[in-house]
Amino acid sequence: MEHPPKVWILTVDVGPDDAARYRDVLDDGERERAAAFVSPRDQQRFTVAHGALRILAARELNTRPGSLTWVPGRHGKPGLAPPWSRLHTSLSHSADMIALAISTGRPVGVDIQHLEPGLDTVALAARFFPPDEACYVAAGSDVAARGDRFAHLWARKEAVVKAAGGLLWRNLAIAVRDRDVVSCADPASSHRVADVPAPAGYRAAVAWLAGVPAGETTVRSL
Repeated sequence: MEHPPKVWILTVDVGPDDAARYRDVLDDGERERAAAFVSPRDQQRFTVAHGALRILAARELNTRPGSLTWVPGRHGKPGLAPPWSRLHTSLSHSADMIALAISTGRPVGVDIQHLEPGLDTVALAARFFPPDEACYVAAGSDVAARGDRFAHLWARKEAVVKAAGGLLWRNLAIAVRDRDVVSCADPASSHRVADVPAPAGYRAAVAWLAGVPAGETTVRSL
């Protein structure tokens, strides 16, 4: 029996020992990509996200983190190379938080969104979302409520698109509000989607290829 994805949410702000642990498991290409960031904060965000994903995936596969290799697929979505390709992974980061998801046998997508102040979320929703979702955002009681509604819907859409391996801009018009199963437009596919508990000021969601019972999505500790 297959189960819903496992999801972790962690902070970029880790201590020196944890930062070293995540850095030590990266491969040469990942270390080069991390070093290419000008900002030390961006370097740490990349290192923590990719190092933690390696550790978690290796734990699921009962292997060493350094033995894993990800290869780009359709539209660049990374997937584990054989013999580990039955395990599917996804990562997302926004501001100070990172979200990771792992699923066995079915593609998975995770997304976390920071509620950005100053965004004209009503205009953005009117431009990109279906009319009923745009109205839902606009009906928020104040700026904070409208931002929360916008981030909630955006995280759901992006999680579905990541699971499908598509392009976000082609799928922003898909309906995701109050739905357990969402039909992705491109590539055409059906995905379960669930909200994920996130820290204050963030919204998160996870999606996986339809066929697995919804179950309960819980955030795990690393």
